[in-house]
Amino acid sequence: VRADMPSFDVVNTVDSAEVQNAFQQTLKELQTRYDFKDTGTELERTEDGFVIRSSTEGRLEAALEVLQERLAKRKVSLKNLEPQKVEPGPRSSFRQAIKLKQGIQVEKAREIVQNIKGAKLKVQAQIMDDQVRVTGKNRDDLQTIIQMLRKVDVGLDLQFVNMRD
Repeated sequence: VRADMPSFDVVNTVDSAEVQNAFQQTLKELQTRYDFKDTGTELERTEDGFVIRSSTEGRLEAALEVLQERLAKRKVSLKNLEPQKVEPGPRSSFRQAIKLKQGIQVEKAREIVQNIKGAKLKVQAQIMDDQVRVTGKNRDDLQTIIQMLRKVDVGLDLQFVNMRD
């Protein structure tokens, strides 16, 4: 792949400042809303995403909805959330971890590369770490690939960055 050929990268990133803002807003809402009073509902930010704890499964679900609403308002794609299964916690409480996915995992990257190959255009796609680089001689082919990838649902919020001529 020549360095002087037009290229772009397909990535999946999350604006961590917006995630933090949504987290803060969710915390505030959980503290002030009447329906969460005395339910022991808590939200914690972890390395992988979030953990919600509550005395009832219903409040757990409601807290997750609040978090999702706040993230969506801040333009953080909900495709990046991966709620784990609800587990029983101490003193008849419940907890749920919600993973925040970033980057493109190998299986998804392969799926993206297959979609690009299926387009039958003169472009190459290569998997680099947690992103996919697409190069081609013709900028229009690259634009076509971007349009095609916007329509294909691989279960990730894809962004197209580093467009080079």
